[in-house]
Amino acid sequence: MKIVNSAAPKKDGMKLVTGAPVYTDDLAPKEALVIKLLRSEHHFARIKNIDTSRAEKVPGVACVLTHKDVPNKRFTRAGQTYPEPSPQDWKMLDEIVRYKGDEVAIIAATTEAIALKAMKLIKVDYEVLEPVLDYKTAMAHASIVHPEPDAFTHFEFGFKPEKNIASAYYVEVGDYEKGFEESDVILTRNYETQATHPAMMEPVATYTYLDHTGRLVVVSSTQIPFHVRRMVASAMDLPMSQVRVIKPRIGGGFGCKQTSASEFFPAMVTLKTGKPAKIFYTRKEIFLGTTRRHPFYFEVKIGATKAGIVKAFDVKAISDTGAYGEHAGTVMSACAEKIMAYYKTEGYRFDGKAVYTNHVSSGAYRGYGKTQGGFAIESIMNELAHELGMDPTELREKNIIHPGDHLRLGTSHVYDEEVTRQDTCELEYCLKRGREMIDWYSKYPSVKVSDTKVRGVGMALAIQGSGVLNIDSGSATIKLNSDGFFTLLISATDMGTGCDTILAQMAAESLQVPLDQVNVYSADTDVTPYDDGSYASSSTYVTGTAVRKASEKMIETLKSEVALILSVPIEKVVYHEGVFSVDDSTLTLEALGYKLNRKQIVVTDSHVCDKEAPPYKAGFVEVEIDLETGKIDVLDFVGVIDCGTPINTNLATVQAQGGMLQGIGMALYEESEYANSGDEKNASFLTYKLPSRKDALITRVEFAPSYEPTGPYGAKSIGEIVINTASPAIMDAIFNATGIRVRNLPITPSKFYELLKQTE
Repeated sequence: MKIVNSAAPKKDGMKLVTGAPVYTDDLAPKEALVIKLLRSEHHFARIKNIDTSRAEKVPGVACVLTHKDVPNKRFTRAGQTYPEPSPQDWKMLDEIVRYKGDEVAIIAATTEAIALKAMKLIKVDYEVLEPVLDYKTAMAHASIVHPEPDAFTHFEFGFKPEKNIASAYYVEVGDYEKGFEESDVILTRNYETQATHPAMMEPVATYTYLDHTGRLVVVSSTQIPFHVRRMVASAMDLPMSQVRVIKPRIGGGFGCKQTSASEFFPAMVTLKTGKPAKIFYTRKEIFLGTTRRHPFYFEVKIGATKAGIVKAFDVKAISDTGAYGEHAGTVMSACAEKIMAYYKTEGYRFDGKAVYTNHVSSGAYRGYGKTQGGFAIESIMNELAHELGMDPTELREKNIIHPGDHLRLGTSHVYDEEVTRQDTCELEYCLKRGREMIDWYSKYPSVKVSDTKVRGVGMALAIQGSGVLNIDSGSATIKLNSDGFFTLLISATDMGTGCDTILAQMAAESLQVPLDQVNVYSADTDVTPYDDGSYASSSTYVTGTAVRKASEKMIETLKSEVALILSVPIEKVVYHEGVFSVDDSTLTLEALGYKLNRKQIVVTDSHVCDKEAPPYKAGFVEVEIDLETGKIDVLDFVGVIDCGTPINTNLATVQAQGGMLQGIGMALYEESEYANSGDEKNASFLTYKLPSRKDALITRVEFAPSYEPTGPYGAKSIGEIVINTASPAIMDAIFNATGIRVRNLPITPSKFYELLKQTE
C-alpha cells in the first residue's frame, strides 16, 4: 500500500474549489459585537488626553476602551517558543503610539456602522514627537522609539532601546580573517531588500465568547493556537486553564498569522461585556496593522582565489523591525545561520542589528531572513563569477557542500557532528539538472531577440531549515474508532499548504490503511496535542515525525490488545494492511474496533527537532527585457529542489510554484513603499502590485532523488525554500542581458527604465 510519495488528492480540495469551506468570520455568531479600532494618525506621538464620552452615548455601542481600561503590561505578539525571544515591548493599548496605524482605542458595537460612527466622535489630543523613519540612521537618531523603562527581553539578544536597537546578532565561524588573507580577489558590495507584504487571501479575523462554564474561547485564523492561548491568558491576567483557542480553516498566512494581531481586542471586549465579540480586518488594516517582511541593508565582502575557490565572507546587516520588535532577533539570526553554510570556506562573520523605527512592525514571512540574506550572498557570488570571468554555475560547483559534509552554522550552540552532518545534500544534482532544464549553455549570458528586446539567464542556490533545532516540536494523537477507522488529532495548522492531507498520508502509510480511513482534526487547544504551530518549515519534518511515531505506537498497542483477546504472546501477532493474524486466525481492524468498544485506544507521541536536515534548491530563470520601456518579463523559471522524498508530489509542486511566484513578486513588483512623509503609499491591492500567473509564463519544478533518513518517510521541508532563489537569479539575468547591475529590490519597469536611460 503506497500512500506517501504519491499525488493523493488534497482532502479538502473539492470543497475549496466549489466555495464550500467556511472561515473564522463565517463562523462568528450573528449576535457578536463588532469591533473596530481607532488608529493613530501620527507616526510617533504621546496621547495627552482622550475623550470617549460622546462615542459611548451612541445607541448600540457596548464599550469604548482606551489605554486606561486595559491591563498595563508589556508582552510580545510574536509566537515562536517560550520564553519568547522577542522584546516584550507591546501593550494592548499604550499611551505612546509608535506608527501611523497603531491602536488607540477599541470600539465595540452591535453593528460595524455604529462602531464606525462612534469612532468619529472620539477626540484625541496628541503631543506629536519626531519620528524615526530611516532605519539606516535609526541608531543615531535623537528620538527613542521605546523610551519606557518596563520593556525587556527574556534573553541577552542585544536589546538596546536607548539606541533604537531591538536586537543584535554577531557570530564568527571558522577563521574568516585567514580566508581573506589567502584571497586573490576581494569584493565588497551593498544590497538592499524591501518591505513586502504576505498578502494572504483571508484577512486577519478572530471572534471570542464565554462558554457555559465562563471560560474564554478564542476562535482565530492563526498559525500558532497554543502560543495564542499563552499570550491571551497573560495579557488578560487569566490562568491558561481559562482560555481555549480554536483554529478553523485558514485562508493563507505565509507568516503574517504567526503574530497575534487581532486576538487580544475581542478577548478584552468579551471579558468586559460578557458578550461574544468579533474583529475582521479590512485589507487596508491588514497593510497598516499587521506585519510585513523585514527590509534589510547589507554590506557584504567576499574573498576568493583566482581559481574560484571562495575563502571567506563578511556580512554586516541592518534590518527595520518597525515599531515593535516581534521576530526581530530570530529573523536576524535565521539570516545569519545558514546563508553561507553551504559554501566550503575558511570561515565567515555576520554582524547584524534589527532597529526600531516608526513604521508598521515587521515580522515573519515565508523565508524568514534567509530570503533577504540569500539575495545578498547569491548576488555577490554572481558578481564574483563575473569578476573572475567564470560561469556562475561552475563557480558554485567548486564551492558547494556534498552529502557527508558538515554545515558550519552561524549559531552559538556547540556543533555536534551528528547534528550538522548532511545525510542528504543534493545541491550538485539540483544545480546540474536546473542548468540542463533551462538549456543554460546555449542561452548564457544573453540572446538578442531584436533591436529592442534582449533575453538573459540567471541562477542562484538556496538553503532553508526543517524546523528550528532543539526548539520546534510537534505532537500527534491517534484514536481507533469502533468501525476500524482512525482519527488523527494534530495542532499543526493547515494554511492551504495541505498539511492535513500530508500528515494523514503519513498516518495512513504507517497504519497500512486507505487514506480515507484517517480523519484529521486540527486544532483546538482543549482537544488536540501541543504543537508549536505551523512555521519554520516544520510541519512535514517535525510534526510528520510525531505522526509516524504515534502511528507505529498505535500498531504495537493494537498488537498487544489482539494478543490479550486471543491469549497468545504478542510476538505471534502479525499485522498487515488492516488485518491482524495469529497462525490461521485473523482479526480485522473493523472487528477489533467493535471488540474494544468498551475500551478506547488512544496513543500520543511527540517529536522535537534534533537534526539539521535542510532542504536545498537551485533556481534558474530566463527573462526578456524591453529596452524601450524597461519592462521585464519572466519567460521561464526552473526550480530543482532537494526536499528529501516528497510526501505528496502534487502539493509539493504547487508549493514550489507558489513560492517561485512570490519570489518573482519580490524581485520585480512588490514593495510596501513610503512617501517622504513616511505615509504608506500602497496599502491596498489596487496599488500594491502582486504577480499573477501571467507574470510567470512557465514555472517548472523537479525534485532531486533524495531520502532523508531522519525525516518521516525520507521527507524534509519545502514550505520556505521555494521562494529564496528568485530575486538573485532574476537580478543576474537582468545583468547578463543588459550589463546593468541592480542591487536594491524591487526592479520595477520605471526604475529600470531610468537606469537604461543613464546608459544611453
